[in-house]
Amino acid sequence: MKKVLFVCFLAGYCLTFAQSELVFVYFKDKPNKAAFYANPLSELTQKSLTRRSVLGIALNDQDAPIEQSYLQNLQNLGFTVTDYSKWLNGVAVIANQAQVNTIKAQPYVLSVERFAKTSSLVVKTQNTNKWDAFEQENKNLTTFNYGSGSQQIDQINLRPLHLAGFTGTGVTIAVIDTGFPTVNTGSAFSRLWTNNRIKGGYDFVSKNTDIYNSSLNNHGTVVLGAIGGYIQNTFVGSAPDADFYLYRSENAVVEIPQEEMYWIEAAEEADRKGVDIITTSLGYSTFDDAKYNYTYADMNGTTSFIARGSEIAVNKGIFVLIAAGNSGEDAWHYITTPADNAKVFSIGAVDATGNPSSFSSYGPNSSGVVKPDGSTRGTGTSTVYNNSLTTVSGTSIATPVAAGGVACLIQAFPTLNRDLMRTKLRETASLFPSYDDQMGYGILNFGSFYNSVLNTSELVKKDGLSIFPNPVKSILNVATEDDVQFLEVYDHLGRSIIKAKNQKSVKVEDFPKGTYYLKIQTKENVYYKKFLKN
Repeated sequence: MKKVLFVCFLAGYCLTFAQSELVFVYFKDKPNKAAFYANPLSELTQKSLTRRSVLGIALNDQDAPIEQSYLQNLQNLGFTVTDYSKWLNGVAVIANQAQVNTIKAQPYVLSVERFAKTSSLVVKTQNTNKWDAFEQENKNLTTFNYGSGSQQIDQINLRPLHLAGFTGTGVTIAVIDTGFPTVNTGSAFSRLWTNNRIKGGYDFVSKNTDIYNSSLNNHGTVVLGAIGGYIQNTFVGSAPDADFYLYRSENAVVEIPQEEMYWIEAAEEADRKGVDIITTSLGYSTFDDAKYNYTYADMNGTTSFIARGSEIAVNKGIFVLIAAGNSGEDAWHYITTPADNAKVFSIGAVDATGNPSSFSSYGPNSSGVVKPDGSTRGTGTSTVYNNSLTTVSGTSIATPVAAGGVACLIQAFPTLNRDLMRTKLRETASLFPSYDDQMGYGILNFGSFYNSVLNTSELVKKDGLSIFPNPVKSILNVATEDDVQFLEVYDHLGRSIIKAKNQKSVKVEDFPKGTYYLKIQTKENVYYKKFLKN
């Protein structure tokens, strides 16, 4: 019996050794990088260069294009070259061991790294729904301004930024996902097109621009809807005035390691275009071919190619948000990659009451870094699809809600160091300094972040103004030595309730009980205060 088993083992070993698999070929250098440094606009847009300049980030060799002659040489050896990365300075190809040896012998090759983490030849049973907790149901339309989106906006205290005029204007977001059917035709996205907010897109899976094809998975559409969707009197996304690039990196019917390369290529293109934010509701741990599977030990933020690529994106000044994953109730209940990277901002999910969603994946990463970083509404979250309001669940939808909030912050504080921004988001979350393995540092609080930065900023002087009493029953007063030119009260749905000129008080006795926002305009400044009507 031992002999038979030993022979079987040897046979399996030889098969594995001879099997073709995905590998990454690292090149030694970029011989034409001097030309890039002499003319950075040959590779990067002015918007990309401006982001680096504003944030004090220098150009480096990663920014230079990959050497095309190296790609051609690999093609001359018989390899099909479709996916490569200038950041990692290399290319992904399918090769067996003998071919790898040939590649290593080339003078321009530094090394070759396998994507596979095991030698197993087991094929995983196909999962027909890769987002088990991402469930969608259509809802009847409402007649409110923010509609069903009101609760998720208020849970993260984003309304103060919206009322202050920070709705993402001038901030560019790359959504990297599965595809975007109906975005080009649905009325829920017409406001984006009317205002020229969709700046472009590309399908890195199929290598074409057909990102709106109706055969593509609609996951990306619903994710975009949570940020930029708009139905009048029904729904407003978390950053309705942001600009967007839409990239497809995920083939929803398979799980293959090439998708990590597609994502890196999309991130590099997003950087070229000068985006400020990347939001991705994707993650990887297991593949259709189990030899590529990751273990929890691999969730250390540096093992996977996509984790390394996402960190480079962060180092370029891009704020990268990644869904933690929907495996909280599974045997594998951990976060997936690239949410494991220490520099990306990983998002967990909570329900309407602020409790962690049961499906939300657990941290920390395997190196002990707290993950997720924070949480937003992921159970019964409102978004839009095609022409309608819809409700979905998953960290997939919690992430874009957070991304929109970050866009509002970047509009408000465009020069703020992004590392500091991530730190302050953690510090103003609901559980800080404590944390939870599903919620991270807790529910994000964008209003608290905004006020804390504003209070220490030279941009706005806030000393010497307050409102009282708060809570209030009948008359709300403004205490300030400045002349008040204008007062306006908004309800929790964002509707203007009352306006007043040249006075320092407003009657609220007829208001229903609840939370309201007061806009105070003086000659020098505009202030926003939240108050409670008893």
